[in-house]
Amino acid sequence: MASTFEDFQFNRQILNAIADAGYTEPTPIQEKAIPPILNGQDVMGIAQTGTGKTAAYVLPIVMKLKYAQGENARCLIIAPTRELAMQIEENINTFTKYTDLRTVVLYGGIGPKTQIENIQKGVDIIVATPGRFMDVYLAGHIFTKPMQILVLDEADKMMDMGFMPQINRILEVVPVKRQNLLFSATMSDKIQQLSYNFLEFPTVVEVTPQATPAQTVSQRLYQVPNLKTKINLLKHLLDDTDDIKKLIIFCKTRVVAEDVYKFLERKLGQEQVKVLHANKGQNTRINSMNSFKNDEVKILVATDVAARGIDVSDVSHVINFDVPVVIEDYVHRIGRTGRAYQSGVAITFAAESEEYYVNKIEKLIRQKITVSPLPEAVFVEETPYEERQAQAKEIDMQKRREDPDFKGAFHEKKTLNKKKKFQAVRAKADPEKAARKFRKKR
Repeated sequence: MASTFEDFQFNRQILNAIADAGYTEPTPIQEKAIPPILNGQDVMGIAQTGTGKTAAYVLPIVMKLKYAQGENARCLIIAPTRELAMQIEENINTFTKYTDLRTVVLYGGIGPKTQIENIQKGVDIIVATPGRFMDVYLAGHIFTKPMQILVLDEADKMMDMGFMPQINRILEVVPVKRQNLLFSATMSDKIQQLSYNFLEFPTVVEVTPQATPAQTVSQRLYQVPNLKTKINLLKHLLDDTDDIKKLIIFCKTRVVAEDVYKFLERKLGQEQVKVLHANKGQNTRINSMNSFKNDEVKILVATDVAARGIDVSDVSHVINFDVPVVIEDYVHRIGRTGRAYQSGVAITFAAESEEYYVNKIEKLIRQKITVSPLPEAVFVEETPYEERQAQAKEIDMQKRREDPDFKGAFHEKKTLNKKKKFQAVRAKADPEKAARKFRKKR
C-alpha cells in the first residue's frame, strides 16, 4: 500500500499541487482506488463523504489526461446536484493547478449560454448534472466521441432523485469503449444492478463496511413529540452548548428549512445563519455555501438535496431536525461532520411518527443510536390537532407498509363503533335477551 503520494508515481506537477493543498498522505480510499484507476480498470468505490473519495478518482484522471488536447472533453463526471458538481470542479482545479487541463462545469438553475461558450473554448474534463448535460448535448454543443473516462459520483443519490432515465441516455451517447468509475456511499440492490449494466469486471473498493457512519462521529437521539418542541430543543442546545463551532441543521422539506431559518435569523441575527434549499436562486445558494465555508456564518440550515457537495472539514455538529425518509441520507448527513479524522457530533430529533425510520436507520448502520432524555429546561408543547392527525396518518401508512392486511387505526375505530351500534339496536329489539347477556357477562 502507498504510504505517500510519491508512491503512486504521479508527475511533479500533480505532486506539487498535492503539497500546496496540504495533503501529506493518502486516505484509505485513495490508497485502494488510485492504482486500479491508473491501470485503466473499471472501479466501483463504496465510500462515504469525507473520506477523500473525490481526490481518489480526480488525481489518477489528471495523471492519465496529463495536458490539454484537442477541443473536446476526454472525461465526463456526472454528479446529482449542482453543489456537488461545483465542489468536484473546485477539487479538479486544485490538482490541475500546474497543468493546462481545462474543466467546464454544467448545471441547471442558470442559463446555459456561458457554459456553452466555455465548452466552445476547448475542454478536457466536463463535470455535469445529468439533466443539464443532456440539454447541452442535444443542442449539439458536446461531441462525445473522444471521451475515454466516465465517472458517476454519489450514484445512490442519483437513483434516489430519479435520474436513472437520464443516466441511461448518457450511457447511450458516450463511446462504448471507455473506462468507468462508480462511487456510492451505500451498496443497495439498485446500485448493484446499475454496476452490472455500467461496469466491466470492476475492481470493488470498499473502505468501511457499507453504510457505516464515520467512526469519529458521536451520535445521539432525542424523542421529541412535535415541531414546536423541536424548536425549543434546538434553542436550548444552541444556548447551552459552547462547543458548537460550526453547525449544519438538516430538514426534510424546504418549508421546514425556511421556518427553522427564520426562527434562527430572529434569534441570532442574519450574520449568524444561512439557508440552502431548492427554492433559492443559484446565486443565493452559492453565496450561502461560500459564507458557511469561509466562516462568515456559524450555522447552515439545509435540505438533503441542496446539501450534497458541502465539503467543509471543520463542521463540529450536525442536527437532524427531521429524520430522513430516505434512510441512506442519514449516513450522508452525519458524514458532514467528523471529516478528515476530526471528531464530530450528530444529533437527531425524532417524533413518534419518525421512530419507524430511526429503526430502519439503525438496521442500515448496524448500531443503536443512543437515546438522550429531553433536558428539563426544554418546554414540551402540546401537539396541535392537525399535527397529531398527520402523525397518526403517517404511523398508519408505516404499519400498512409492513403489513398489507393492516386496515388502519381509523378503520378499526370505525368497525368498533359499528359493532357497538349493532349491539345497541339488538338490545332495543329484544331488551330481555340483552339483559340476560349482560348478566352472563357479569
